[in-house]
Amino acid sequence: MSRIIAGMGSSHALALMPFDEWENRRQITRKNYEHRYGAVPPERPEIAGETVESNRERYARLQGMLQHLRQRIVELQPDTIVLIGDDQDENFREDNLPQLAIYTGAEAQIGAAHPNGPRIPGAVAETMTYPCDAALARFILEQAVEAGFDLASSTRLRDNRLWSHAHVQVLSYMGLLANPVPIVPIFVNAIHVPAPTAARCYAFGESLRRAIEAEPSDKRVLVYASGGLSHYTAGFPWPNYHGPATLGYVDVDFDQRVVDWMRQGQGSQVRTLSSADVLNSGNIEMRQWFVLMGVLGDGAPPDQLVYEPFFRGIMGMAAGCWELERQPARV
Repeated sequence: MSRIIAGMGSSHALALMPFDEWENRRQITRKNYEHRYGAVPPERPEIAGETVESNRERYARLQGMLQHLRQRIVELQPDTIVLIGDDQDENFREDNLPQLAIYTGAEAQIGAAHPNGPRIPGAVAETMTYPCDAALARFILEQAVEAGFDLASSTRLRDNRLWSHAHVQVLSYMGLLANPVPIVPIFVNAIHVPAPTAARCYAFGESLRRAIEAEPSDKRVLVYASGGLSHYTAGFPWPNYHGPATLGYVDVDFDQRVVDWMRQGQGSQVRTLSSADVLNSGNIEMRQWFVLMGVLGDGAPPDQLVYEPFFRGIMGMAAGCWELERQPARV
């Protein structure tokens, strides 16, 4: 039977780009908000309390953790990476919008980064063909449907290309475009309301773990969640939000509560969160981590987990690693 050798999670977007580009990216985000809603959002006052020196020091800690993830992927040599990301009108649009989806094709095209998008280390200059584990994806699909999850599936992406930055940026940063490991792309709806509840995401993660462990080919699988933590950007579902936050806010208290649960090996606590909790805290992308928590189960604290909030970087940023083959049996 196949087995999960490790779980990993990280933020993407500004968390994966050079620190010196944050200021420009924040201003682009403000302009995008103005374009959508017709008003220039104010700068968050917390930025004035962050020194560049302190930001660089804390960001270096996060980068150290991200580099650790990259190195462990090389050292662990997984056969497949199940890569969980959200989709922001990239592969799926409102005319066909699944809550949970899986790509079951054998390969996907990955192209150069959008010229107006963030510069992520490792990005390719031209379109390349990236391998996908169609056999494992199909098995996961069958097991998920049998378990009661109406998981949408596709054997062909729009333009046959993996557009979603939640997936592509991780592949780029982690060096996987140069040294590919087959992936199973999983998509979670995050930016459109309604979206899956925290409890549903956790339960889907449990189902995903059972499917991988039942797959008969004896693969060594790494599960990676890409997204979050709290951030209120131009793409946030502002029409559905009625709280006090403005663009660029970071809900440090909420982030820290969930990070503490993860550090204590109590990820199942996320099942207590309502959809309003997730939306109001700016943590719509934490759904990918909720799925990972379900895969891991309780009793598996991370080997390493770093969390740093950056108002200058408009995000709560995190990266963590769970080495399951070093962990005691799950509860």
